[in-house]
Amino acid sequence: MTDRTTSSTTRSPFRSAFAALAGTSIEWYDFYAFATAAAIVFNDVFFPADMPTALKTLASFATFAVGFLLRPLGGIVFGHIGDRVGRKKTLVITLLMMGIASFAIGLLPTYDQVGVLSPILLIVLRLVQGLAIGGEWGGAVLIAVENAPKGRATFFGSFAQLGSSVGALLSTGMFSLMNMFGDDAFDSWGWRVPFLASAVLVVIGLVVRTKLEDSPVMEEIHADQEKSGRLPVAEVLHKDWKTVLVGVFSLATATGGYYVVTSYLLSYGTDDLHLSESMLLNGLSLAAFLELVVTPFLSLLGDKVGAHRVVVGGLAGVVVLAIPQFMVMGTGSVALIYLMMLAMRFVMSALYGPIAAILADGFAPHVRYTGISLSYQICNLVFGGFAPVAAVWLASLAGGAYWPPAVALMAVSVIGIWCTLRLRTYHRRRAAAATTPVERTPVPAGA
Repeated sequence: MTDRTTSSTTRSPFRSAFAALAGTSIEWYDFYAFATAAAIVFNDVFFPADMPTALKTLASFATFAVGFLLRPLGGIVFGHIGDRVGRKKTLVITLLMMGIASFAIGLLPTYDQVGVLSPILLIVLRLVQGLAIGGEWGGAVLIAVENAPKGRATFFGSFAQLGSSVGALLSTGMFSLMNMFGDDAFDSWGWRVPFLASAVLVVIGLVVRTKLEDSPVMEEIHADQEKSGRLPVAEVLHKDWKTVLVGVFSLATATGGYYVVTSYLLSYGTDDLHLSESMLLNGLSLAAFLELVVTPFLSLLGDKVGAHRVVVGGLAGVVVLAIPQFMVMGTGSVALIYLMMLAMRFVMSALYGPIAAILADGFAPHVRYTGISLSYQICNLVFGGFAPVAAVWLASLAGGAYWPPAVALMAVSVIGIWCTLRLRTYHRRRAAAATTPVERTPVPAGA
């Protein structure tokens, strides 16, 4: 590695990490706003009043799920741009797409106003969101990780992950605030405010990202004409398909499991147990705040003891807490419900924070954006978007009981433990086989 590259990778790690955090916070705010609205209001706003409640809930979550259909495509398209043109330009495009789509959702007419056109328009905008978020995560991760100093990749990579916590906190906070105006106001106009407010956040994000320097790794990629001329997705699927596949399952709990303990938990608590929406939203806000606080510390721990160990520990925690998380809902005790929400979010922070550096370390720099985006977005397609729908379906098969979704979450977490350990093996093999300067370009040690 050249001296120039070494100095450039350490020149602005905190600035790059903050830029990653700012952008992902806004994009995940928009994303979680849709997830929250799908759980508590879209079923009544965008679908006929005479539909059965369970069917409307499934239809509402289905609109949430369709956004995941285009996420792998977004990962391929924007991964290609990010690997060939640069991380920074790609991130500006994805932020604009996500923000415009979210603002437009806040302006959509209801089913009572335009009939079936209403859910169709909602689905179209949701697809735009899915395409944008498909390219967002990989670039934000790499801006932070590739600028990190040696031995700190897990810590700085977690800043991109913190955007999920900040976005969830802002989103649930906004919905909690709008809920204070009462059910009638919330159902008629209050739910629109969080989507319309995203316009202000997008402007802030664009200012931050346009001032950002691109990843120093791009300089070496552009200098190596042989590698920069290849098609990234073709190379990844030819050489690294096992890494992509194992990455998908190592991420399953961090993505699909996350929606089970947020969106589905919210739907289960309100529709089946008739618990207060405000109480549950406040609990989810507290859990998001806890995730925001503990994720950097757990990621620092990953730099010291190994990111894989931290992720495996988090997955084991999910296995232990899956059934108690839902069991306490039936007690109606606010204290117990909040305690389990916080405990579950803590262990999920252990697997969500360090995973950025783990995945980035699995692919060569010139195809890294494409590789990590494919793993992450295929996982979101399979396990993420359909997790709430699958949870509702599994519960309905058992007469509304919570245990089938909980057991499914446990099973996915056990598989995730095995795949995370396999991913570590693949990383070691790739590192041992690396021979060229570009292949040895950081991700810095510590992942």
